[in-house]
Amino acid sequence: MAASSLCHRICSVRRLLARAHTHLSRDGNTSMRYYSHLVKGKSVKIGCASGFWGDTAVAAPQLIYGSKVDFIVFDYLSEITMSLLTAARRKAPNLGYAPDFVQVSMAPFIKDIKRKGIKIISNAGGVNPHGCAAALQEVCSKEDISLNIAVVDGDDLMSQLPELQKLGITEMDSGMELPKTVHSMNAYLGSGPIARALNLGADVVITGRCTDSALVLGPLVHTFGWKMDQFDLLASGSLAGHLIECGAQVTGGVFTDWHSVPNWDDIGFPVVECGEDGEFLVTKPPNTGGLVSKATVAEQLLYEIGDPAHYFLPDVVCDFSNVTLDEVGENAIHVSGARGNPPSGEFKVSATYMDGYRSTAVVFVGGPRAAEKVEKTANAVLKRCQRIFSQLQLQNFSDINMEVFSTDHLYGPQAKSSKNVREAVMWLAVHHSQRKALDFFTREVAPAGTGMAPGLCNIAGGRPKVSPVLKLFSFLYPRDNFNINISMNGEHVEGYVVPTGPTAEYLKRAYPPHSADEQEMPKLPQGEFSYRLEDLAYTRSGDKGNSANIGVIARHPLFLPYIKQALTAEAVEQYFSHLFPDRIGPVCSRVKRFDAPGIHGINFLLTNALGGGGIASLRSDAQGKALGQILLDFELTDVPDLQTMAQELQA
Repeated sequence: MAASSLCHRICSVRRLLARAHTHLSRDGNTSMRYYSHLVKGKSVKIGCASGFWGDTAVAAPQLIYGSKVDFIVFDYLSEITMSLLTAARRKAPNLGYAPDFVQVSMAPFIKDIKRKGIKIISNAGGVNPHGCAAALQEVCSKEDISLNIAVVDGDDLMSQLPELQKLGITEMDSGMELPKTVHSMNAYLGSGPIARALNLGADVVITGRCTDSALVLGPLVHTFGWKMDQFDLLASGSLAGHLIECGAQVTGGVFTDWHSVPNWDDIGFPVVECGEDGEFLVTKPPNTGGLVSKATVAEQLLYEIGDPAHYFLPDVVCDFSNVTLDEVGENAIHVSGARGNPPSGEFKVSATYMDGYRSTAVVFVGGPRAAEKVEKTANAVLKRCQRIFSQLQLQNFSDINMEVFSTDHLYGPQAKSSKNVREAVMWLAVHHSQRKALDFFTREVAPAGTGMAPGLCNIAGGRPKVSPVLKLFSFLYPRDNFNINISMNGEHVEGYVVPTGPTAEYLKRAYPPHSADEQEMPKLPQGEFSYRLEDLAYTRSGDKGNSANIGVIARHPLFLPYIKQALTAEAVEQYFSHLFPDRIGPVCSRVKRFDAPGIHGINFLLTNALGGGGIASLRSDAQGKALGQILLDFELTDVPDLQTMAQELQA
């Protein structure tokens, strides 16, 4: 390409970037000034040692001994975890909490936690926070350690189920009525009662259901004395919590450029150092593996949210759309720019309910034409079961999902692999309203190894198991109807009065969600080059119930207009058309796109794309974890030599 032509195109792109309100990264000197400003004022360090129930046991000692933190938070809960804990408590009244918190994360280190003065915040209480506190108190007694252990409760609404069923409550997205088979029902509480418990002298705060980010926001409100109407500060603190709530996902875990992340075996867990003004650093303990970069933080910023400009939490409606990230040192990212608006007058309540049973068979198959053998075997097993159902007058399966691994099955119409593979895996998942029907299914999988295709090697995990299907039901309930209480060392201390707020309907009118596709895009210069999305962007995907999100962050600001031009909501919906089995017509608006210009990103929300989501889904990727990776193969065509232009701009 001629130098004059390249210069012309660079100038054109600069003008387009200005029109699109994008901006280049700040230089190192500017970043260092932000860093100096942050550490000069009062600050607090908070580390996260658990992103889910079952996270690694190396995180807690890493933060206790390797980083001078003031608080450590442990996040254990998901919607499904709450239901599992409910089932556990029904079997034994003293259960219903995450035992790992007490026995693995706290007991071995309790003396050093006390000696170092580290305060602990966790939602490990699940559906029995008082039981969790009692178990931890036993540990303290055995070690002759005195800790003030506070409990926040009031999120569990199961005792009010009969009354709630009379109110005509409907699901906030689908409009369905509250089922009779509700298994668990918990509201997402905010940071206020956590902060209050700390104000009362708590060394450990154990909660039931609360928003994950509240575990971090609570200590910040306590430390700095933030008021519950200082919404920009609450949004900043919520962002700090959102970034570290999933543990190592912000320090290089599940990162697009996974090959560049060192030492997964000792990956560092995240630490935020927050200033009184709401700005903060994301770091990790020194001499640990992993990576903290603008890209790892940006990916996590968009993880499992919808519209970045309207992220609804109990304490604040956050606007993360213009958040900026600055690298201020090795594995240190400065975060600023979060804004907040008043929260709604309701809390979101997540209930789970029983909806029949499921079973999944995973079978390994080898030899020529393996994929064909998988398909024929699966169809034969299903047909045999249906014959048995007919003889016993049982209904047919209510849902079936069959996948053939090694054939790009997850890619749907984008699949490129030949079906003439020599190794394949059958994923056959079924749903039925009656358990006894699936008992027949579990028995009929193994006979395929002697009476069907050759080369059936093994059934993963042995004979398939039957498990209940728990589906998610979410609704809004006035916050004034909750009785939130704080206890200390087994004694009730006080009730917590939640600040009032406007209704959700008011907020929807005041802050209507916008779709980036509604905005007119400037016409961009064309060229002769093609790129895979991975060449130009990072991606991260996750789930919220039955919906999925895919965050896309440009590797360079120059790339963003071209990504937006090609990667429209309609293009993404067509790319993932196989995820929408009830699709009607060419475009159903199942996908919405939102802007996040501060990090040069866009976010896609794919509604009803996960086959039910969680353990209700029969899919192998029930939480949309692979969707971002699959989107990396999206092709952008007829564009200029963007990478060379970016290098020229950088120079």
